[in-house]
Amino acid sequence: MNSKKKVAFICVHNSCRSQIAEAFAKTYASDQFESYSAGTKIKDTINADARRIMKDYYGIDMDDRYYSKTMDEIPPIDYMISMGCGVSCPSVEQGFYDDWGLEDPSGKSDEEFCRIIDIIYEKVMALATSLKEEIE
Repeated sequence: MNSKKKVAFICVHNSCRSQIAEAFAKTYASDQFESYSAGTKIKDTINADARRIMKDYYGIDMDDRYYSKTMDEIPPIDYMISMGCGVSCPSVEQGFYDDWGLEDPSGKSDEEFCRIIDIIYEKVMALATSLKEEIE
């Protein structure tokens, strides 16, 4: 039986911050929890700057496995993390909710984009540590 918690990173369009969080979680915390991302609406593609910067600066290829999806396309979750976009998700049943209050880096300089991505990385790793301690 799989005892890993399921965590969803939620944003309005599921094209930038939530995708970045899912990519970090799948890369660095998959032994601690299952990760998903979703949005209340979707865009046709993942943010091109997010894809480029994640690959160039962080070595993570956000390939075709990462695509914009709505909340009804992910499995039931244990934890929901909003990226800071005022997303209200009354239809999602979860045991824990947090809002990370992150700015949208879309259209900003690489330096600003990296600043937000670094915050996302730190928060994902802190979540992984927290969930590990909860299990132990």
